[in-house]
Amino acid sequence: MAPFQDRSPISNDPFSSFGNFDLVQHFQLDYTDVVVSKWRSRASGLTLVHLDYEAPLINGYFVVATEIFDDSGCPHTLEHLVFMGSEKYPYKGIIDHLANRGFSEGTNAWTDNDHTAYTASTAGEQGFLQLLPIYLDHILYPTMSKAAFVTEVHHINAKGEDAGVVYSEMQGRENTSGDLMALRSQRILYPPGSAYRSETGGLMEALRVLTVEQIRQYHSTYYVPHNLSLVVTGKLSSGTRSLLSVLQEKVEPSIIAHGQNQGPRPKGWKRPFVETASANREGIKEVTKESVEFPEKDESQGELLITYNGPPPTAFLERKALDILSTYLTSSPVAPLNKEYVEIESPLCSYIYFSEDSRATMVDLPVYIGSVPAEYLDTFDEKLSASFRRIVAEGIDMSRMSMVINRDERQLRSKLESAKGDTFSGTIITDFLYGATDGSDLRGALDEIKYYNILKTWNSSQWTELLKRYFVDQPYTVVIGRPSANLVEKLETIEKARLAAQVEKLGPEGLANATRELEAAKTEHELPIPKEILTSFPVPDVKSISWIPVKSVQELGKGRSITSRPPLQSDLEKHIESDGEPLSMFVQYDHVKSDFVGIHAFFSLANVPDELRPYLSTYAAAFFSLPVKLENGEVLGHEEVVNQLDDLTVSYEAGLGLSDQFTEFARISFKVETAHYESAVTWLRDLVWGSVFDKERLLVSAAKLAQSLPELKRDGSNVLSSVWAETLFDKSSTSLAGAILSQADFVPKLIKDLQECPEQVIAAFEKLRKCLTDPSGIRISVTGNVLGLKKPRSTWKEKLGHLGTSTLAPVKLTCETLNELGKNPVRRAVVVSLPTIESSFVSHTTKGIQGFDHPEFPALRVALEALNATESFLWRSVRGAGLAYGAYMTADREAGLITFSLYRSSNSVEAFKEVNNVVSGLVDGSIELNETTLDAAKSSIVYAVTKNVATAGRAAINSFTNQALKGLSQDHNLQLLEQYQAVTKGDILASLKKYILPIFSPSTSTVVVVTAPSKVDQISEGLTGYGFDVEKRTLEVEGDEDGSFETTSVSGDGSEDGR
Repeated sequence: MAPFQDRSPISNDPFSSFGNFDLVQHFQLDYTDVVVSKWRSRASGLTLVHLDYEAPLINGYFVVATEIFDDSGCPHTLEHLVFMGSEKYPYKGIIDHLANRGFSEGTNAWTDNDHTAYTASTAGEQGFLQLLPIYLDHILYPTMSKAAFVTEVHHINAKGEDAGVVYSEMQGRENTSGDLMALRSQRILYPPGSAYRSETGGLMEALRVLTVEQIRQYHSTYYVPHNLSLVVTGKLSSGTRSLLSVLQEKVEPSIIAHGQNQGPRPKGWKRPFVETASANREGIKEVTKESVEFPEKDESQGELLITYNGPPPTAFLERKALDILSTYLTSSPVAPLNKEYVEIESPLCSYIYFSEDSRATMVDLPVYIGSVPAEYLDTFDEKLSASFRRIVAEGIDMSRMSMVINRDERQLRSKLESAKGDTFSGTIITDFLYGATDGSDLRGALDEIKYYNILKTWNSSQWTELLKRYFVDQPYTVVIGRPSANLVEKLETIEKARLAAQVEKLGPEGLANATRELEAAKTEHELPIPKEILTSFPVPDVKSISWIPVKSVQELGKGRSITSRPPLQSDLEKHIESDGEPLSMFVQYDHVKSDFVGIHAFFSLANVPDELRPYLSTYAAAFFSLPVKLENGEVLGHEEVVNQLDDLTVSYEAGLGLSDQFTEFARISFKVETAHYESAVTWLRDLVWGSVFDKERLLVSAAKLAQSLPELKRDGSNVLSSVWAETLFDKSSTSLAGAILSQADFVPKLIKDLQECPEQVIAAFEKLRKCLTDPSGIRISVTGNVLGLKKPRSTWKEKLGHLGTSTLAPVKLTCETLNELGKNPVRRAVVVSLPTIESSFVSHTTKGIQGFDHPEFPALRVALEALNATESFLWRSVRGAGLAYGAYMTADREAGLITFSLYRSSNSVEAFKEVNNVVSGLVDGSIELNETTLDAAKSSIVYAVTKNVATAGRAAINSFTNQALKGLSQDHNLQLLEQYQAVTKGDILASLKKYILPIFSPSTSTVVVVTAPSKVDQISEGLTGYGFDVEKRTLEVEGDEDGSFETTSVSGDGSEDGR
């Protein structure tokens, strides 16, 4: 069968032009129900690509090719300024206010090396079509005011410190290993004059001297309609006509009025990257190796970035082959490179990851290698090259390659089922940047199944020739990331000296001027948006959203209390009941339309002894790669286990809970094609009850964990999460036991014990398994095409009938693992110094609502949405003032906690003060909470609820979570929509006073801060001034023989207390 069917013109909707727009390409994919059409305006050159398919969400990606030949950061800073108002809508953040009213969660954007993409997603089409012309007015005709530049990009505050949203973001990134290595690699790979050399985000040094005039000039060059492509995915009531009608009637007239109706290729226009100096690039001539240092006190491990030249961007078959080859080399514990470098007792790295970067003349093939012991950094690339040569000489294992191709295809089909056209958004963006302008490359770019079919016919020599051509015969570039303890202090010294010089240069008058400029900018932004503009954007009707139907049947198990059941009604109930006797175990079946079935086994951790909880991380890491003893007594080696699992499944996973909830459950998940349901249940049984705790395999898994920890602890968010858990939870918390700092202490000791007394460690794992498999704590979820299963129920009796009957234990919630401070947050503040970051990551925590059906939750949810929404109170007071890149409040109903978080903050104490003022002002009435804010908050919640059940898989697992874990009705989330609509202004103010204000009082809250060493004293003094009892801590690496990490605690009197 041909991979595409031509549909131009389409018989049921025949048209090849609409106003100024001509049809460029139109075809249907035969392997999924997605129709692709590409249109271009004769007048403006504006292009539209619509991927038409059934879905409750409409998604948009509005893409500009952005080429920059310096490190000024114009593409990135302009991305931020676009959201600050436009010609027709000259109000800061109005685009997000309107989006929030249209069943959305605001807008977003990203800037890459070669493009900037603006995104929007709405529940249903009405909000999207209303938003589209307003969004495009912001992209094409933003105000780009000086005031917006001051707050959003860069300013100097009253203390003489540099701040601004973009500045804070880049401050948090510039000296990370990843950014430093990527920039050095770009400088090596691309010649002078190439835009690919640039740091599009902007280096801090450049951002400090950037002007708004430079950004305006950049906008006039690149933000033009013929350099803009609109990619829209989802179903509209009138099909693509709905989109074209809005563009023709509301967008094209504005473009023409601006004199930009110069056609698809105006005189003098050069297509970015493709027709500029950036295209003048030769391949890598010789092996080049350079080092770059990054700040890190632990110098034991570094990182590598090795880059090879790839094929042209339109060589689709070859690119797919390289993708498959990289999967073959690294995708599992039995992959050749993983076996050699990672799956060993003393790993040479924690991962090897092959990627691809599309470029004008040829794609780049970067290989990222993490957590490399320092002694191997200089020679790692040579060893890797030798490995490539050996694999070429030995040939490819074609049975495994066949499995890799088939599994990759299954995963694509699974992704298409859940994400549909959004699966292709990246491919379509690349086609816009580098494909033929007539759209002739688009078909080939999307023809995935054709390439799978061709690659299935390849033999070993074709694969080794591919490996030889790109990774053996070619020279490459190497960037070595070296950790440097000296650089930590050097950067801190340099930054303090720079700030001191800046303060001296500005003087009192200069600082006063900077303060006045900032306050004036903030005042300008605070001009209210006229109510009539907001209300002219109607809130859509919830009834316009089409929900994915889920049929559900729950079996509690024999002998367990159950309410009287109504007579069998649904076909699912009849299907289950027709398949044998009721089970003795808890199983919930959630049927949705699908070609796949998911099996999720939840094992309660309530009865696990606290001293065994730290073992769970290693158990989960090793779970699918241990030897297995089958029921017939045969023992499968770990390689055979991995190969059989990969051959059978779409995916498999071992972890805690679901989406950071219910982490007092261990979860084992499989996704398979419906025909393999029985095999998946068999594997679940064999892996859980039959796995062999082999010393060597446990050592390998523990060593991989140990290898990855130094890199993980360089990340501010990771360390914050770990210290936060340590502050508020006790030893019965599984999340705390698995946190980074807990594992950094435990894993080296585990390795030592495995080497010296393996019997004791294996006995601990056996005891852990016995606790996990207590039948009273097991809950099974079956999701997907349940009606397509021949034996949905009896399979469980056949495979797990040995469990017998028992009383179903209640769900253990994380609130049961809080320590005394977690139960009563009061006055404690922990400030941790982390040398690898330059900004701050913060969590302020207080008591909140505990439970999933609390009558006051709807008001709290709307209150949080009103605070958190893009361009709402937190956004304006924190991000808008340049105090942090992100600020948000969350309610954890399982733990009963509310947390105010700051992400990449340049001044966390000032941000805390500003948000305190806002919440206090809302409560006392000095700051107005208007009805339009209330409408927008409720509308955004509709989008969030819709997104949570927007795919068949999400809808099914949401049904299980509601009923089996939360004890709610299947459609509880939809029932809540009515309660959200009933929330009043008074309800919100009462909720703010009761639940949110306590965050800002030391008598009812705690604080955890992870920050740069240079900021510790300032933040500690600020929090002490608020009344918190501050403990300073420094993340150090001591020279212990076991390599464990030691945290040094410094109390208020300056004494040090090693722990």
